[in-house]
Amino acid sequence: MNISEGSALRRIVDRPRSGLRVVGEQVDFYIKAYAGIPAVLSRYLGEVLRQLTNISFGTGALVLIGGSVVVVSILTASAGAIVGLQGYEALNAVGTDALTGFLASYINIRLAAPLIGGVALVSTIGAAFTAEIGAQRISEEIDAIEVMAVPSVPYLVTTRILAGTIASIPLYALALIACFATTQLIVVLGYGQSVGTYNHYFSTFLVPTDVLISVLQVTLIAFVVMSIHAFYGFTASGGPAGVGAAVGRAVRLSLIAVMVTALVTAVLLYADPESLHLSR
Repeated sequence: MNISEGSALRRIVDRPRSGLRVVGEQVDFYIKAYAGIPAVLSRYLGEVLRQLTNISFGTGALVLIGGSVVVVSILTASAGAIVGLQGYEALNAVGTDALTGFLASYINIRLAAPLIGGVALVSTIGAAFTAEIGAQRISEEIDAIEVMAVPSVPYLVTTRILAGTIASIPLYALALIACFATTQLIVVLGYGQSVGTYNHYFSTFLVPTDVLISVLQVTLIAFVVMSIHAFYGFTASGGPAGVGAAVGRAVRLSLIAVMVTALVTAVLLYADPESLHLSR
């Protein structure tokens, strides 16, 4: 066996080992971050509140457009518009266009809004967290914090995970309203369906527990997304280019995590026929 063949074989063998090492590093990081929650609640609540303000309303120029609130609402509103357009056309083809309100209350709350809301969290809050923490890492601010005897993981990571998770609840509530409102505008104003017909089927098939389940689902997605982005930001290296690469890896893994989390929770909650209720 020559040197090139040996190097190729070594790369093949080392690839799964490297993947397992990264998984182990992530698990160890998450354990440390979650273990710091009591310390954050007792000592760093001010930092959590500051992060909440930055997330919700943005900083600098982002304040003018409302920060993440407007971005998440626009993305979920676009999903609601698609449900209204495609749903009405599909039902109208078989003469049941009156049931578009049912699609709005069923598909939006169980599928469209949670998925698009999770993607919106990845592209706004999550990516910002990775960039912020990564910039602090390459500029040695994290090292300076540790030199001052301040635990860097609870102060920088756990506070952001908690803030992002908490902020996801009101953000998603506003986004859900935007999603519902857009679907209704498309159907009522665009296609001319009567408001009474739409609201009748919408309110009949909207199960209140589904709204609560949807909020909890997005909260879980936010918790996972914030954890992933914090890890890649905290372990960034290689200067500004390394931070950019870390943001890309975090977004890629977070999008996969959003899909998997949404799938698993949907299967657990809605796969059993006995637990599937179309109306109240």
